[in-house]
Amino acid sequence: MTAQDRKENSSILEKSIDYLKAKGFTNIKSDLPGYESPKSFVRKSNGLNVSPDISANKNGRKYYFDISLKTEASRLLKSKWLLLDTVARLKSFRFRIITTTGHVRYTDNLLAEVNLSNKTPIRI
Repeated sequence: MTAQDRKENSSILEKSIDYLKAKGFTNIKSDLPGYESPKSFVRKSNGLNVSPDISANKNGRKYYFDISLKTEASRLLKSKWLLLDTVARLKSFRFRIITTTGHVRYTDNLLAEVNLSNKTPIRI
């Protein structure tokens, strides 16, 4: 989810956090009020900040979560996913994508385009 989408779709972000709490995740970080912000990464070429929508811990392992919604900035979303997946692999973290009804096919198409087809999105 891009920064503009994050402001408009905060209810989906809250549903995702409730889902993760129910699944046993702890130390949840998000850009919502009342939560600590997750670590962000800065792209050197243009100074763009990239951060996961949610980061959490479970069983001693850190997870990055990104919410997939239909957006005009699909290229930005693809590069964000590739960066988060690469960082997660380097640090032995996990990267998961969360999607909702109506956005599943869009998410599957984007994952296929960036060769992350081994990822199955979490449907909420």
